[in-house]
Amino acid sequence: MGRVGAGSTARVAAAGSLLLLLLLLARPPPAAARNIKESEAGLVSEHFSQAPQKLSFYSWYGSTRLFHFRVPPDTVLLRWLLHVSQGGPSCADVEITVHFRYGAPPVINPLGTSFPDDTLTHASFHIKTLLSTMLLGNTSVNISHPAPGDWFLVAHLPPSSQKIQVKGFVPTCAYIFQPDMLVMRVVEVSILEPDIPLPQTLLSHPSYLKIFVPEYTQELRLELQGCVSSVSPGCPVRLTAGVTTLPRNFQRVLTCTGLAPFCHLLLSSPPWGRWLQVTVESLAEPHVTVGFTAKAAFTACRPWSVTFHHLIQNNPNQTYDTSAVQLSQSAAHWDLGRSGRSSRVDGGPFCLLNYPVLREDTDVVSVHFQPLNGAFVLVHSNMPSVMQLRLDTGMDSGGSFIIVLRANKSEVTNGTSVAACVNVASPFLSFNASLNCTTAFFQGYPMFLSASSHMANLIIPYPETDNWYLSLQLVCPESPEDCEQAAVRVETVLYLVPCLNDCGPYGQCLLLRRYGYLYAGCSCKAGWRGWSCTDNSTAQTAAQQRAAALLLTLSNLMFLAPIAISVHRSFLVEASVYFYTMFFSTFYHACDQPGEAVLCILSYDTLQYCDFLGSGASTWVTILCMARLKTILKQVLLVLGLLVIAMSLQMDRRGIWNLMGPCVFAFVIMAFMWIYRCGHRRQCYPTSWQRWVFYLLPGISMAFVGIAMYTSMMTSDNYYYTHSIWHILLAGSVAFLLPPREEKAGSWACLQKFPCHYQICRNDRDELYTVT
Repeated sequence: MGRVGAGSTARVAAAGSLLLLLLLLARPPPAAARNIKESEAGLVSEHFSQAPQKLSFYSWYGSTRLFHFRVPPDTVLLRWLLHVSQGGPSCADVEITVHFRYGAPPVINPLGTSFPDDTLTHASFHIKTLLSTMLLGNTSVNISHPAPGDWFLVAHLPPSSQKIQVKGFVPTCAYIFQPDMLVMRVVEVSILEPDIPLPQTLLSHPSYLKIFVPEYTQELRLELQGCVSSVSPGCPVRLTAGVTTLPRNFQRVLTCTGLAPFCHLLLSSPPWGRWLQVTVESLAEPHVTVGFTAKAAFTACRPWSVTFHHLIQNNPNQTYDTSAVQLSQSAAHWDLGRSGRSSRVDGGPFCLLNYPVLREDTDVVSVHFQPLNGAFVLVHSNMPSVMQLRLDTGMDSGGSFIIVLRANKSEVTNGTSVAACVNVASPFLSFNASLNCTTAFFQGYPMFLSASSHMANLIIPYPETDNWYLSLQLVCPESPEDCEQAAVRVETVLYLVPCLNDCGPYGQCLLLRRYGYLYAGCSCKAGWRGWSCTDNSTAQTAAQQRAAALLLTLSNLMFLAPIAISVHRSFLVEASVYFYTMFFSTFYHACDQPGEAVLCILSYDTLQYCDFLGSGASTWVTILCMARLKTILKQVLLVLGLLVIAMSLQMDRRGIWNLMGPCVFAFVIMAFMWIYRCGHRRQCYPTSWQRWVFYLLPGISMAFVGIAMYTSMMTSDNYYYTHSIWHILLAGSVAFLLPPREEKAGSWACLQKFPCHYQICRNDRDELYTVT
């Protein structure tokens, strides 16, 4: 069994010889002790790293940070060094969680939510370490004999609070995470060929062997023959077959400690079409020599492949009617299967009925599988029907693999049932012995169809990158004679999608990317949670959703007050901006709702941009209006300010200072003009105390309360009414802060006339800043 451990080591200062020394000094896989020079024989080390990423508090899968490594073949020791650094004024001693998985991103559940029905879930292998502990030294994770190929790490902080943080308003701590992968792989590997003895001698270091397992291997027998020790009788060795995978490990270990000079390990359905690693370790005392001869033997079977050629031969009309084709070939398959039990064809018996499968890539992380003969698979009792599902491109592990089986009700009787197994690397073929779906190194997933249940579903989130196999066979546990002449047509629906049911009505399926690797996750709304937004334990009711939608949309009608006041006081530009804000804020929040209470007149991104632009523009024009600038200067600043706000929102829509910066600049202009008038008139401006008490102070108070609520009081739970109050306070403060109507200008005197009839005029009343 491979060893997985976590510990702390001193920080590595260099990556050259020190990294090699670190690997050699690390505790090796379970084996006898050996010195460094002996360990270096036939071993090389390699170092891999990725750019650091800033960790986030967990809310959904998109808030995690994914790291994708590729482990080279013949690796005997893998070590991850986990580096963490911090930056910022207020960094708490938070707990950092790192998940590990082979073949696909880890399926995690930090919130403890429920998964959809018929979904396969396994607890991920993970470590949890405090920030202070990781800062003291590099936390390390060691894995002996790791599986070659894709390995994924996912890191995140604890579940986030429900408080909505305004970006850039409050300084936050940055937690930076970076994993390094150190591997030690063997370059001196002995090739074990079938039926050819391979002599080996063990002293103080293991013997590394590997054998290639061809397709359609039914059984592999590994034998150690002539095993003797230099000091005592018996065979003190341990044989480990297979590699370590996480979160589940299915290495096979054989310990030979008896007096017999031989022992063997039998592997049923070993992984097809790949090299199988075998490690033999001495259990004797140091400096004791152990000699043995390794031998491997295969038991192979021949598949009977269903192809279009066979289908057309069995159908004289050469039509493509699925039911007719399947029924016409059932007898032929039955006879062929029975003959396969008692005879040999080309040196091996028929052990399975192979159905070729068409793989159709429809989109990103979207694949549809269909048997070449149609959607039906004919299932017998004498041998399994097998379909190979290729999910080995390296880009298929970021979605959800869905398997749906349906049986014809008239063909499945009370005494018969269809057993199915979904396995990785090799199919399950031993239905007559057991129904546990276990192959040599993988625990498969069983599915059953019976007279009471004609349909079975299986959902596999983030399937491993490999060849998957679906095996089906007709079984009759109570009366086997009922199955002898029976055949059942099973409809198969097999497809890979980014998200199950597109995350449903209360979620959004988002495609995530780490460098060139794509994977998908669900972002849930309205209190719904879970992998596919199906957990309604904290969900809002339909009435609550409608109330929230009405609050967020109808609260924008408060802008009718500043619109009416602006029109009445001849501030037509300001009235147009307020109407723009009210319109797009209303429809943005109508589109932002989950479930049925949603209405989108434009794309969500467009509505969001227009809503944010309207909020900034409303604040900008209101402050400039209060400054009482000259008309030409006011128009120039209005246009420039709106252009700057539009640009800043395009750069970062969530940044608070992208909106507040121009508004603070406008406030400085207003304050300067007010101070100028105070000095020019020798009295406070505005001059009327009623203006201060009944208009300015209420408007400023509403603005400050709204800003405080927007920046520090909003949470995911109270967002609907706190944000609605924010709408009301913003519109109310604008209505109070708008200045009175300007007095009408007097007559204009022409200073100069040109022959072309253009005039340069000067206003007799140079003072336009009087507020009554």
